[in-house]
Amino acid sequence: MFKKTKPWLSAFRLRTLPLSVSGIIIGSCFAHYNGKFDGYIMLFAILLTIALQVLSNIANDYGDGIKGTDNDDRIGPARAIQSGTITPEEMYDGIKMNVLVVIVLTVSLIFVSFGSKYLFYALLFFLLSGLSVFAAINYTVGSSPYGYRGLGDVFVFIFFGLLSVIGSYFLYTKQLDHHIVLPAVALGFLSMGVLNLNNMRDINSDALAGKETLAVKLGRRKAKIYHITLIILAIIVSFVFSILYYSRPTIFLFYIAYIPMIIHIIKVYKTVEPRNYDPQLKVLALSTFLFAVLLGVGYIL
Repeated sequence: MFKKTKPWLSAFRLRTLPLSVSGIIIGSCFAHYNGKFDGYIMLFAILLTIALQVLSNIANDYGDGIKGTDNDDRIGPARAIQSGTITPEEMYDGIKMNVLVVIVLTVSLIFVSFGSKYLFYALLFFLLSGLSVFAAINYTVGSSPYGYRGLGDVFVFIFFGLLSVIGSYFLYTKQLDHHIVLPAVALGFLSMGVLNLNNMRDINSDALAGKETLAVKLGRRKAKIYHITLIILAIIVSFVFSILYYSRPTIFLFYIAYIPMIIHIIKVYKTVEPRNYDPQLKVLALSTFLFAVLLGVGYIL
């Protein structure tokens, strides 16, 4: 059993977890500003988000593995099924186990947030959790996965941007407020950038395997323009937010994250070989996490 620990941890792709909780951090900090923070809600929201991200990662490993998309032409880190360290049957069992974990965490989060007072909200969030499971699995799994049709960017914007930020904020406050929208949109653009850069790195192997990501559909040059546009839009949207909702100087704290983002844009612009995008994936993911932390903390200081 312990011999499988390292392959499973690798399949979980732990480096993607900070990015996945970025929306929870923003939503929680904004709720704290309004005097609605609850530590239990934040704990279960983070655990549920991590479980959904892990589910997405292992389902992606499974889907691309059985379809043959992950092969020797792929540039990124070797996947578990691709390398043979975990069999497709084991990975499928892992997906089922992870779904059970998601259900338990969803029920726990709904209970600590809504109790028995908000039945409609409870049902709504259970439905949203179910849609999140569907999105996590069907990115690469199934006869017509949306990730193979260039729709991954749309789902990432919705789930990692809008739903993550606005949804987590609603768990605390039981209401929707306009000041949370622009941060959610900015985070959505940055999350789309991370996915697009991943697809730009794998553009050659994905094209050969018939995985038509948006990067494959656009081609190298247009995919690069699209990527740079996403980061610039995130910067513009968040800048507008800081002006429209200025309350104290610390609200500008997240401008610090603009520095690695701008450097990232320059390096992506100069990069020619797809394999050289891989280091920039870490840069953008960590920059996005830094952006979320500084935005949230700066708002409540």
